[in-house]
Amino acid sequence: MKRTLYLTLFLYAVSIASGGTTVSIDGTQWHINGKITCPCTAAEGLLMNVRMVNSTFEDRKRPDFDSDKNTGRFVSKIPEYNSYGVRAFTLNLQGGFPGYEGAVNSAFRPDGTLRKKSLGRIKRVIEECDKRGMVVILGLFYQRQDQILQDEQAVKIAVVNAVNWVKDSGFTNVAIEIANEYDHGGFDHDIIKTAEGEVELIRLVKKTVPGMLVSASGLGHGRMNDLVAKEADFILIHFNGTKVIDIPGRIGALKKYNKPIVCNEDDKVGDEAVQALRVSVDNGCSWGFMHKNLNQYEPFEFNGYNDDQKVYDKFKQVTTR
Repeated sequence: MKRTLYLTLFLYAVSIASGGTTVSIDGTQWHINGKITCPCTAAEGLLMNVRMVNSTFEDRKRPDFDSDKNTGRFVSKIPEYNSYGVRAFTLNLQGGFPGYEGAVNSAFRPDGTLRKKSLGRIKRVIEECDKRGMVVILGLFYQRQDQILQDEQAVKIAVVNAVNWVKDSGFTNVAIEIANEYDHGGFDHDIIKTAEGEVELIRLVKKTVPGMLVSASGLGHGRMNDLVAKEADFILIHFNGTKVIDIPGRIGALKKYNKPIVCNEDDKVGDEAVQALRVSVDNGCSWGFMHKNLNQYEPFEFNGYNDDQKVYDKFKQVTTR
């Protein structure tokens, strides 16, 4: 089973003309360019990540907001984040909550076709990560924004268009997250907000681009629906609402799937975040930092190490020999 998955991913990677980074999975471990991540460290085989969904933010109701400048400020800091052990960023084609209601932020039109200008900012980030040997966890749908899509058929068209764009762009450093917290009450379309719908969309990705890594995340309780977990290539969870003391148990309950376990959203900061990072790594789970007050809520700030020095010191410690 392990060899079959690895071979499929390898064939997918080499079949695409890519000038840079390739992400793959071998068993429960992450590989970048065919080599295990963070070798001989506490985070060996893990994908340590930071949520930066609003690094590509736009609000079409606000022509005063300079989206390109916002993305440029983030891109300039990617080398610094990388130097502290960050191996992946989470982005989303529909962004994330910016701290206020009513934003219109989507790379999709109502019929599921793609908006070139939005993709341009996503592309800038993916290309910079590609150069740095980094991975992008690319979300497709976000609560509060799926309403832009007119119906279920448009959702399916959006999925096909998005993953074909990744493939046609030659990006092999991208893993897909169908929806951010798919079971969130802010989604309207049943095909997004139900486990059965997520399974259908995961299968659609696999049919459209065989070998492309794909999953979906649930709410901040650190749990995953059995149907989604079985269909996904990796287990994607959030720890926002999970106490540090409960993290080992949540991770342990997911190990039965024998797949990589990745937290790609935890909004703890400072000492509490350091504890969550340490406990996650100690239990074989990749950990993802979400500094919502700086990186996600407007005005968006991308200060590298100075976002949270304690957290980035710990990132570096667990990823360095």
